Amino acid sequence: MQARFQAARSDRLDKLVAAGAPSLTRSAARKLIEAGHVRVAGLARDPGDVIRAGAWIEIDAPDPEPAGPLAAENIPLRILFEDDALLVIDKPAGMVVHPGAGVTHGTVANAILSYAPEAAGAGDDQDRPGIVHRLDKETSGVLLIARTEAALRGLQAQFKARQIEKTYLAWCVGDVQPATGLIDKPIGRDPGHRQRMAIVNDGRAAQTAFVVTERLKQVDPRRLIEALGLELPAGAVPRRDYSLVRAQPRTGRTHQIRVHLASLGFPVVGDAVYGATRHDPLSKALTPRHLLHASQLRFAHPITGAPMTLHAAMPADFLSMN
Repeated sequence: MQARFQAARSDRLDKLVAAGAPSLTRSAARKLIEAGHVRVAGLARDPGDVIRAGAWIEIDAPDPEPAGPLAAENIPLRILFEDDALLVIDKPAGMVVHPGAGVTHGTVANAILSYAPEAAGAGDDQDRPGIVHRLDKETSGVLLIARTEAALRGLQAQFKARQIEKTYLAWCVGDVQPATGLIDKPIGRDPGHRQRMAIVNDGRAAQTAFVVTERLKQVDPRRLIEALGLELPAGAVPRRDYSLVRAQPRTGRTHQIRVHLASLGFPVVGDAVYGATRHDPLSKALTPRHLLHASQLRFAHPITGAPMTLHAAMPADFLSMN
């Protein structure tokens, strides 16, 4: 599929692509953008980027295969909270939130259609029933799902107004210094690697507050690898420092915490995309799992307005680091 057109109005890129290419649904447009097949004035952008009216948008992608309806699948979910409006789960690492390129089954979305089929009526994207936000495949932790359209709109409004407080835990490679701080660096698509994000001058504003809660000094990575039940590397390996960081993103950019911590020189353990495996044998043994966990969400119930705090306990691989 190839197309070139001007944005008729200022709007989100995924909406403009769906409007400019009528054969595409908004979901399909978003997937093309995330796969790097859409450029604005020659540059890759994110689906949620607001593009000014008159900007030139180019699509250069293989013709999409016909997609069938999302299938309900009886996949066990770890329920943290539920009522008539909300479903809050503890997503395990390795599970994709919604279908994407090459993934059509085994996602949170498939599980939702089985457990809470009414969520299919929340939102206009058939591949994302009731899904309000995302976690990366290898990130575990708290995930919100709306069961009704009213709940979806209420939660979306809170996310847009940055009224939802998100707290993550991350094991990082190295002795993170300073012990507390605010990372304020713009994030955008990596010009050399479309699937990666990077700190770029013309990126979108991004801020992450952090504090170090635990340090492991000069430990033998082999001990940690063995505790995690992973294959031990051959020969001796140098001792390493590791730090447990509590991070609170004030914005919601793709891969934000991973990119920000890596920009300080302390990538998340196991994160091959942002450099953790270059010199750390533990990360090499652990990848593709990266030790990032969405531990807590604070928000107002979208229907009643009651304050809510949901926690997801540390997963086993986090606990094995101690």
